[in-house]
Amino acid sequence: THVLSPPKPTLSREIWGFLEFGSPSPASGHLPIRAALHHTRPQGHPQAEGTPGRSTLDTEKLFTTGQRELYLEACKLVGVVPVSYFIRNMEESYMNLNHHGLGPSGTKAIAIALVSNTSVVTLELADNCVMEEGTLSLVQMLQENYYLQDLNISNNDLGLKGASTISEFLQRNTSSLLNLQLSGNNFKDEAAELFCQAFSANYRIKTLDLSHNEFSDKGGEHLGQMLALNIGLQSLDLSWNHFHTRGAVALCNGLRANVTLQKLDLSMNGFGNEGATALGEVLRLNNSLVYIDVSSNDISNEGVIKISKGLEFNESLKVLKLFLNPVSMDGATLLILSIKRNPKSKMEEIDISNVLVSEQFVKILDGVCAIHPQLDVTYKAVQGFSAKKELLLWTNPMKLIQSYADQHQITVIDFFKSLNPNGRMMMSVGDFRKAMIQQDKVPMNPYQVRELIKKLAEKTGMVNFRSRPSYPASAPGRPPVLYKASQWCLHLIRYSLP
Repeated sequence: THVLSPPKPTLSREIWGFLEFGSPSPASGHLPIRAALHHTRPQGHPQAEGTPGRSTLDTEKLFTTGQRELYLEACKLVGVVPVSYFIRNMEESYMNLNHHGLGPSGTKAIAIALVSNTSVVTLELADNCVMEEGTLSLVQMLQENYYLQDLNISNNDLGLKGASTISEFLQRNTSSLLNLQLSGNNFKDEAAELFCQAFSANYRIKTLDLSHNEFSDKGGEHLGQMLALNIGLQSLDLSWNHFHTRGAVALCNGLRANVTLQKLDLSMNGFGNEGATALGEVLRLNNSLVYIDVSSNDISNEGVIKISKGLEFNESLKVLKLFLNPVSMDGATLLILSIKRNPKSKMEEIDISNVLVSEQFVKILDGVCAIHPQLDVTYKAVQGFSAKKELLLWTNPMKLIQSYADQHQITVIDFFKSLNPNGRMMMSVGDFRKAMIQQDKVPMNPYQVRELIKKLAEKTGMVNFRSRPSYPASAPGRPPVLYKASQWCLHLIRYSLP
């Protein structure tokens, strides 16, 4: 018996419809691209209002079955060799196509295939010579794809034309894109003006990376204006640009009015002490910033004094990075004393890891940590401290905890859970540091707590006890349980080796 199969769909008309950015006609055996997307937009999306919700599984299968064929035909039409990695991973949520040499045409073929894709959430396209034409293809795709949330098109030499295309697209607020990386694209001050227009209107993008570009003080003025008007950004990376005094002051003026930005990276610029003065005024008033990096900005003790005055009033900042600035121990002392004078400070990390301090500084820091046990200050070393003394400070913390657990016939997980008042398996890094310093079951110094956090913390800034192995307690009156050799070796690898 012969079963008649439906004719193989012809996809060319859909592809050309996309290339011309018009409304493609139905192809045999397939829904048109836009019509199919009309049925597969996520419920709750702004453009899904008044339209049918997510389609049934059968409709989705009908729509996704031909994606491989769609991509292969697109490659033929634009004259590029298909990327085998892309074909193999079409159904994965993370797609890494960095350094694949796609060029504008290869990017266009990828964009055509992704119009109907409902799996890929993160798309990495760094260093692919995407250029203006490829950028246009990507934004056309993003107007139809409501699943893609993270896009990295760094190091693609987009220039002013690429910035213009992206700016026009962002002002529409029509995609589900949340995180956008545009590092190293040769953007200058004219591009900053375009981004000012875009992000003064866009409220969807939460994370923006504009590092390693060529913005100068004029660009800083545009981006400062953008910060004053933006109501969506939570994280902004402007490191490795050319902001000096005028640009730094303009950026800080924008921060005065901003109420949503939480993380700001301004490292490797040229703020100087004047910029630090403006930043100090921002810290006095701002209650949303949690993380600031002004490493390598030519900020000396004079600028640190101004920042310290702002820290005396700030109630939100948790992380301050001042690495590679010409700060002496006197400036470092002013910083930690400003935290001591602020009972509402939430500061958890100060990075001055190029500063050589004295034992007197360490004593002052101990006094500050007694009031703010969540605080951790990273410095270079202590003057006159012998290597032997430093080695004593680094006794492995997990060994101490395991020993305590064995003695009290509990598991390591039980010990960690006891630190959390609500008994949950997760804590923020700051709360965990505070709990470890204040607990008296297994006394530890700040160095050991820092090492413990390195082993337990996740990228999200949380400590997850569930990811740690649980060791059984010994039976009452018996010696500690002898673990199997493999378990013991794993324990040594994870916790005992430096």
